[in-house]
Amino acid sequence: MIAPPTSPSFAPLYLQIKGLLERSLEAREWRPGEAIPSEIDLASRYGVSQGTVRKAIDALAADNLVVRRQGKGTFVATHTEERSSLFRFLRIRRNDGAEISPVSRLLDVKRTKAGADAARLLQLKTGDAVLVLRRVLEYESEPVVLDEITLPAALFRGLTKARYDAYRGSMYSFFESQFGVRMLKAQEKIRAVAADGPTARILGTDAGAPLLAVDRVTLTYGDRPVEVRRGLCVTRGYHYLNELY
Repeated sequence: MIAPPTSPSFAPLYLQIKGLLERSLEAREWRPGEAIPSEIDLASRYGVSQGTVRKAIDALAADNLVVRRQGKGTFVATHTEERSSLFRFLRIRRNDGAEISPVSRLLDVKRTKAGADAARLLQLKTGDAVLVLRRVLEYESEPVVLDEITLPAALFRGLTKARYDAYRGSMYSFFESQFGVRMLKAQEKIRAVAADGPTARILGTDAGAPLLAVDRVTLTYGDRPVEVRRGLCVTRGYHYLNELY
């Protein structure tokens, strides 16, 4: 049963249930890919109507936290379902609109100290340990994106290039399955930049060539930032696609 609030609460009951379910998801009471209890069981657990639980689950599904499967139940969403998650976070498309799955090639992993900007974005202290990953995304054997990814070292203990190279799946499914960190949503800023010499060599373009810089902060449960990423994208044959509703 939900305990009576100690102060006035203006959140609808279904949103309160949604919040409780999110806490259970964050605590990994139900792991990615697993079914959550039925609406009847959850209604009994929280002492509310089945309709209230249904609305709460609908809201979770709208946030891509769970997936409803007709006749089977509701399951915790997972990045291991490649086609369902890949193009949600990866917005690069070929100019003819084709959705091509890239090959991810990790260049290196370095442990370092967070600078002021990374610390601020990740809600760390300046000097806290972070991991910096550089990887190239290749489309049809052509390098298109150079990513620099900064992660809090405390959440990704044991992450090495060898461990990543041995994994078969996307980077976000690697983070989820190996370290229990689920990437739920992201905030991005996009601007045009010119390629410097080292970046141009990696991406096979000319120094000074135009690139699209996509700066991303990725959030997990509770809107906690767990990744800072800068993607530098060659745009001669590709573009960034966003769909607005």
